[in-house]
Amino acid sequence: MAGGEGVIQRIKVMNTELFTLPECLRIGTSSFSEEDWVGPFYPENTQPRDFLKYYATRYDTVEIDATYYAIPSERTVDGWNQKTPNGFLFAAKFPRSIVHCGTGARPRGDLVLTREATYADRDRFLNIMGRLGGKLGPLLIQFPYFNREAFSSGKKFLELLDQFLADSPVEFRYAVEIRNKAWLKPEFTDILRAHNCALALTDMAWMPHADELPDDVPLTTTDFSYIRLVGDRKQIEAITDSWDKEVIDRTDSLKRWASVVSKIITKKINTLLYINNHYAGHAPTTIAKFSKAFGDSPILKQAE
Repeated sequence: MAGGEGVIQRIKVMNTELFTLPECLRIGTSSFSEEDWVGPFYPENTQPRDFLKYYATRYDTVEIDATYYAIPSERTVDGWNQKTPNGFLFAAKFPRSIVHCGTGARPRGDLVLTREATYADRDRFLNIMGRLGGKLGPLLIQFPYFNREAFSSGKKFLELLDQFLADSPVEFRYAVEIRNKAWLKPEFTDILRAHNCALALTDMAWMPHADELPDDVPLTTTDFSYIRLVGDRKQIEAITDSWDKEVIDRTDSLKRWASVVSKIITKKINTLLYINNHYAGHAPTTIAKFSKAFGDSPILKQAE
């Protein structure tokens, strides 16, 4: 994880502008493989095999989405390593076979996080991701929404989560995202804190914004923060099926996130922020807008 106190990291935005960001803040996108970015972000005629190499000249971190759908091969992970410079940081999602376990849309609550159904995949996933060495950042344990067929209450889920984290290797860092709003309670965040895991803060259709969390739910539960601007998939896919430009104005929400991030980093907490295409339509453009909103944050200016 990046650390330090000086305002020294510089991020290139949309080819020309440069914004200065604190060293303890890294911003990237969720995935780098979008072909619609050729032209608006990747230079014309850039081939998919060269996307990551170019991406790493613009940003110093990325969240890998593909690992949710399948555990990558050693060759794939070694390729990520070879195409990025020292200091680059990868975050990656835990596989669906661990956090969802269903064959269709419905998750299998009887299998999620259980030793018999998931530990072998967990160990294989961690061993392969570990090939990134110092470039490996936090691994995201992203759960779907669980209805009462999956878990009749949050209690059983929390018991499984507590045991799973206790049994997971401590040399890796983890962030946990839940999509059941009613489970955002101290009982949940206390488990994260006990296992040195980050609460993943999200911007999603049915989840509360970070500045709307209950007073007894902290923004951070360990020594780093993990933030995901995901958006509303149904809303944006009703507007567009291409990801070459923004189609939703998220200015007000970005200002709110800039204030949240400012509060966190003024405490010298390392922070990772990842933006999804589904948030506004084109993640690189949203990074530019967030960076400006962050630079203009009153909270940040007060701390300078």
